[in-house]
Amino acid sequence: MYQFQTYEKSELLRGHLNLGGVNPQGEHIDVTNLYLERGGKPFIGVMGEYHFSRANREDWYTELCKMKAGGISIVATYMFWIYHEEIEGEFDFSGDLDIRKFVEDAKRAGLDVVLRIGPWAHGECRNGGFPDWLLQKPYKIRGNFPEYMEKARIWYEKIYQQVKGKFYKDGGNIIAIQLENELVDDAEHLLALKKLAVDIGFIVPIYTVTGWNSKYGAKIPVDEVLPVFGGYADAPWSKERHQLPLSHHYVFDKNRNDSAVGVDVIKDTDKSGWRLPYEKYPYITCEIGPGLQPTHHRRPIVSPWDAYAMAMVKLGCGNNLQGYYMYHGGINKIGKLSTFNESKETGYPNDYTILNYDFQAPLSAYGEARDHYGILNIMHLFLHDFGEKLAPMETVLSVQDGDENDLESLRYCMRTDGNGGFVFVNHYQRLAQMKDLKNVVIDTGSVGNVVFPGMDISGDKSFFLPFHMDLAGRKLTYATAQPLCRVENTYFFMALDGIKPEYQFADGAKYEGVPRAKEKLTVGELQIVTLTWEEARYTRKLSGKLYIGCKCDIYETEEGIKAIQPGDYEYLLWNGETFEVKAVSCEYHPAVVEFQDVEEPFEPTYIKELNLGSPRKRFWKKVTVSNAQGFIEIPFLCDVAQIYADGELVADVFYYGKNWRVPAVLLYGKECYLVMSELKDDFYREF
Repeated sequence: MYQFQTYEKSELLRGHLNLGGVNPQGEHIDVTNLYLERGGKPFIGVMGEYHFSRANREDWYTELCKMKAGGISIVATYMFWIYHEEIEGEFDFSGDLDIRKFVEDAKRAGLDVVLRIGPWAHGECRNGGFPDWLLQKPYKIRGNFPEYMEKARIWYEKIYQQVKGKFYKDGGNIIAIQLENELVDDAEHLLALKKLAVDIGFIVPIYTVTGWNSKYGAKIPVDEVLPVFGGYADAPWSKERHQLPLSHHYVFDKNRNDSAVGVDVIKDTDKSGWRLPYEKYPYITCEIGPGLQPTHHRRPIVSPWDAYAMAMVKLGCGNNLQGYYMYHGGINKIGKLSTFNESKETGYPNDYTILNYDFQAPLSAYGEARDHYGILNIMHLFLHDFGEKLAPMETVLSVQDGDENDLESLRYCMRTDGNGGFVFVNHYQRLAQMKDLKNVVIDTGSVGNVVFPGMDISGDKSFFLPFHMDLAGRKLTYATAQPLCRVENTYFFMALDGIKPEYQFADGAKYEGVPRAKEKLTVGELQIVTLTWEEARYTRKLSGKLYIGCKCDIYETEEGIKAIQPGDYEYLLWNGETFEVKAVSCEYHPAVVEFQDVEEPFEPTYIKELNLGSPRKRFWKKVTVSNAQGFIEIPFLCDVAQIYADGELVADVFYYGKNWRVPAVLLYGKECYLVMSELKDDFYREF
């Protein structure tokens, strides 16, 4: 029998922060101490990071539509100063740097925008995004220094000129501004940056700042900003070259602060006794890592379960805005004067690839969908349809403290309003195996007085179960299936492997669900459809309609329904009573690739990248593709690989154990060479 600590309802605070705003239609966005509100109702946004300057403008709209289909409602993007003013006084917001068009494309796709305007950004960009010329100035930076603040003013003004009229108050979709990044010990400077931004015209409901720090949370101007948090499955920026201790992110607790994030650039704070007043703010994340960018010395692999279980645990712990970094990978640009990647050569602790910023993200740098794209959407479907109910619910922990090194005990908590709620269970720990548990009986105790039937919990699992949930006017006492979404009077649930889906109603009626899309339970006017895991991961809600891709990830543009995967595809469309099969035929002839061993045809332009750590032997192959369709796979083991097309570097990677996939269109019709450096045992690997 698994029980919970005592539920204690928190006082709800409103109007205590200098945040919030209204649009021309009279809709408000407000911040309470427990959750965000929109139009007077609690909501849980789903935010995904996608850097417009690390992508091609002709792809923005399509990729944003893919994000929307994956359950993203807010896109966050950095403004990298060095991209826009590499040479002092020469500003560029054209082409792939056109932030105004990106914001407009986001609105077309149905997404709100968070602009992360810096001035310093990090994001594994050269100098953290600062132009080289700024670092060469004789004055101090990242503080309230007059010369620096004047340059910051010019930078902010230039951004504002691009996005003027696109703010929430104007009827636009920019709802928030992030000030600086990872500045954790200078509240006065953060306040000055907010005042500067407001003075220039950046009027938005929400201003965010980094909330994490080494111990007590970042020093912030308390009433003026919203601190945001994060968590990653590993730390590729760590100097260690061995497996790190098991991650605490897979254990339920109420600690928002992750001291590992940014530890490569954040120093310990002073001993003034500062503590961030968490009780004033809702728990909001901006950097849950559904992937990681390998560094040269450390190359972890992030699995779909690494991503899903962490996001689920954070949701159970009270997270009321699910923010992912990165959700969509990207490709760095190369500037007129230098490359734009972070490197030890620029004084930073890590070497990152010159071009590749794929991040192992749910959507790759080239727009392919990885498994965690659909798996994470299982949560997102629920948040969009039931977030209003979940957001006010507070976390109640289990009676036993969680410990990441305890692989035998049940990890669980609940979120509740005192009457009903959801029980969260995580039976997953990255880089470890949890013990199978038999006949797990969960008792909600004084909160609802519900005892779930015994469940066997084995294998990788991370899920939540409802109790005292309203289904179209009928009270569901409990279900042993995970709620997904709703279409009118039909509720969709997901069966959990090894756990029989059972629905117990308050009137005593009990039903067993059949895990199959075309089977349904009818309870009066209520319909319940229980999907399998495989069906749920391909389920999408687009323009209010429910679809299930047949082993394909579908999305919607202004032209209609499409699939991320090329070629012919089928999908199911819910018509209110059952699913109809739809078939689409798309001509597709995937490119065939040939590799031919050759002697070194030329000295690589970026030879330093091939010799990181120590001088290394190089191996060359001439690459030929038959056409421009699809992707080619590069299966060769190496340390660093680069592809040159007509003498220009077009792609690179630090090998981390996965076959490298590159779009054939990058290579077709060009003279292409693949160069690989010798693999040595001088970095942390998980392959």
